Amino acid sequence: MTPDDYIYGTRAVIEAIEAGKQIDKILISKDLHNELVSELIAKAHAMKVIVTRVPAERINRITRKNHQGVLAIVSAITYHRLDHLVPALYEEGILPFIVLLDGITDVRNFGAIARTCECAGVDAIVIPDRGSVSVGGDAIKTSAGALHHIPVCRCNSIAWAARFLRENGYNVAAVSEKATINYTQGDYTTPVALVMGAEDTGISEDVMKECTTKAAIPMFGNIGSLNVSVAAGVMIYEVVRQRLAANLEII
Repeated sequence: MTPDDYIYGTRAVIEAIEAGKQIDKILISKDLHNELVSELIAKAHAMKVIVTRVPAERINRITRKNHQGVLAIVSAITYHRLDHLVPALYEEGILPFIVLLDGITDVRNFGAIARTCECAGVDAIVIPDRGSVSVGGDAIKTSAGALHHIPVCRCNSIAWAARFLRENGYNVAAVSEKATINYTQGDYTTPVALVMGAEDTGISEDVMKECTTKAAIPMFGNIGSLNVSVAAGVMIYEVVRQRLAANLEII
C-alpha cells in the first residue's frame, strides 16, 4: 500500500469525509476513545463508510507516521449502487451480464476476474461491504487497469444482491462443484448474474438459496476444484459463447 492509498490522523480523515472523498474503510485503534473520534465515527456512519476497530499494531504496519490511531483507506474508484445500475442497464436496452463475488479475499484473484470481466463485456461486478477484497491500488494493478473501466457495486450482502437481481428478471447462476448440472447446460441467453464463491469455502448457503441455476465445471484430476479466477473465466466465456451462438449482442 502506497501513501496515496490512505489518509491518517483523526482530523484529516474527518475533513476527507466532509470533502466527499471516496473512502473504502476506516481503521481506528481499539483503545482510542475521545470526542473527536466519536465525531469521526458518526460522520462515517452517516456516509455509510465502514469503520473497524483494530489493534494499533495493524495501523503501524501500514504507516509509522503520526496517525493518532486513525487511518482511512482511500478507494481507488467510485462505487456504484446496484439498485441504480440495474434499471439503467434495462433502459439502455442492454442484455445484462453481472458477476457477483461472494467473499473473494485474494486481491490477485479479484484483479484477474475483473480483467476477464472487462474483456468479456460484463456490465458490472458486485462485492459485499465486509469480508471481501476492495478496490485499491493493488487490485487495479492486478486487473491491468480493468477496474477503471467496469462498474463495481458494493452492497450489504451478496445474498441481498442475488435476491434483488432474481426479482428483477435475472438468471442468478451459482458456480459450485456441489451442483448437479454441467455448466454448459445452463441457459445464459437471458439477463444473467454469475455468482463465484470464496477461495476456501465457496458460495455461502444464504447466497445459494437465492440462485436459480446451480452449475458445476467438471473435474477429472485429483484436485477437487479450480482456482476461482480460472473458474470465473470458464463460466464468463460460456455466457459469451452462448450469446454469440444465439446472435445476441455482447455489449
